[in-house]
This record gives sequence, structure tokens and C-alpha cells, in this order.
Amino acid sequence: MGTDTCDDAGVYRLTDDLALVQTIDFFPPVVDDPYIYGQIAAANALSDVYAMGGAPRTALNLVGYPDDKEDLEWLGEILRGGAERCQAAGAVVVGGHTVRDAEIKFGLAVTGIIHPQKIVTNANAKPGDKLVLTKALGTGFITTAHRNRTCPDEVFRSACASMIQLNDVGRDAMLEAGAHSATDITGFGLAGHAFEMAEGSKATLAISLSALPLLPGAQPLARRPYLTRASATNSSFVAAGLRIEGKPDPNRLEFFYDPQTSGGLLICIQADKADALVAYAKNRGAQATCIIGEVLERTDAALILRE
Repeated sequence: MGTDTCDDAGVYRLTDDLALVQTIDFFPPVVDDPYIYGQIAAANALSDVYAMGGAPRTALNLVGYPDDKEDLEWLGEILRGGAERCQAAGAVVVGGHTVRDAEIKFGLAVTGIIHPQKIVTNANAKPGDKLVLTKALGTGFITTAHRNRTCPDEVFRSACASMIQLNDVGRDAMLEAGAHSATDITGFGLAGHAFEMAEGSKATLAISLSALPLLPGAQPLARRPYLTRASATNSSFVAAGLRIEGKPDPNRLEFFYDPQTSGGLLICIQADKADALVAYAKNRGAQATCIIGEVLERTDAALILRE
């Protein structure tokens, strides 16, 4: 599996029973605390392996750092945070590469393993499936407000807890339930990643706006000046393939486009197994997990957004 699909990671078969899952992700700080930033960036990179149904095994640090301007202790805390999440995932940091840069960047190149016959792709959604989301939305608004020093502490802490949470719980839940398809929700937002799933599967995804799980305290922040440029880009990306039914709440609509950092998994699961998947994930700590829509036969639109 390579670049011909919009999947979260590449897969290379070694034997009939073993394949490698490979991915890479890095970005500038979204929080001020270097340790938490390292945790978030690592969880975000590891998520792509989980979205494919794989198990992370090794990771390489990727660092851009202005060591001529910033103290190296800050970098040490970033790497410590990343290592903590890798250890929690059962993966080993085996090295990395660092370059001097004008701004800080950190992430991981991750290698995982998977059985070649058990790959979960984002291009296999089946009509009749239910759509399950495993994390609440709103990290884009919250981190933007945090940078502006206008985000309540408890709201920010809740967002950090969500971004740090590994998607291994969602991975385990979808494998246990026999999910058809999955992807993780990151910079393209729910809109962009759902659109790619619909296009790859040649199906239509119908999403209920009122069913979307939102991070506590995020709704008041879903407005200017906390709307990022990526929100507008995500909206434009799906516009031609989107049909909106009814009159959706403008505030909640923003969460459909909000770019996520280390968001949850969007999972397509047979309808009669959806409730069991949700219960499994919630019982293991993914409390925001819920059903947000369904998969339909392909219509004139890739996405249908309902009130």
C-alpha cells in the first residue's frame, strides 16, 4: 500500500504473515510546555500506525531546532515527552536526526508491524456501516486560544489530555469488532479525512452535526479570532463534494472543519456491531467515543452533513 490511496501510512509486505507499516509526521509547537508538546507530537505520529490496525515498534526523532537561540534543555524536554509516549505505545526510539532551523519542529518517523491480511484501509467503507469517532473535536480552536492567552486553564488541560491519549484503544476496539475501514482525524479535520474516506471507498458518508463530540469548553472558542487558516482550506477542499441538509448550527459547523492535532479515529463498522465497539472503547478510556453517522451508497455528494 503506497501513495495511490490517501491512507494514513504505507505498508510493505515482508512475508505472507508480516508487513511493515511506515509513517512520518512532525509540526511546530502547539503548546508552551515542551514535555507536553513532545507527548502530543509523538502521539500524533503514532496514530497513523494505529489507524491502519498496526502496532508501533520503532521510532526515529525528527527535530528542527534553533539551537543558536533556544536553550537545549527545552529540546531535552521535548524528546523526553516523545520518548514517554513511545514507551507507552510499546515502541522503541532507536535514533533520529536534528537540524538547525529558524523555528522548532518535532515529530517521529514510525515503523510498525501488521499482518498483510489484516490491514485496515480508509478506502473500504461499506454502505450500511455506522461511523464511529473516538475523540472529541475542537483542538484547533483551543490551541489557538491558548497561544493568544485567552483559553481557560481547565479547557486547555482537557484538550491536552485528549491530544496525548494514544489511539491504541480505538485500534483495539475496531479490530475486536471487525471494522471495515478507518482513518485518523488530524490536520484536514473531520471534513477532509471523511471526504478522503468517501472518495476512496466510492461511497457517501452522512454525518450528523448534532452527534459530534466536542471538547469541554470548546464551543465558545469556535469563532474568530480562533478560526485557523486551515479551517478555511478544509472547507474549500470538500465544498464541491458536500451537501448540507437543513440549517445546521453555524457554531457546530465550525467543528466539522477545525484542524485537529492528534485527533481520534473515524471508524466504519457494521451497524449491528457499532454499539459494542463504542462500549469497548469507552470501557478502556476513550470516553468521547460515539456514533456520528452512517455510510450510504454513493450519491451525487461524497459527504452529506445533517443537522
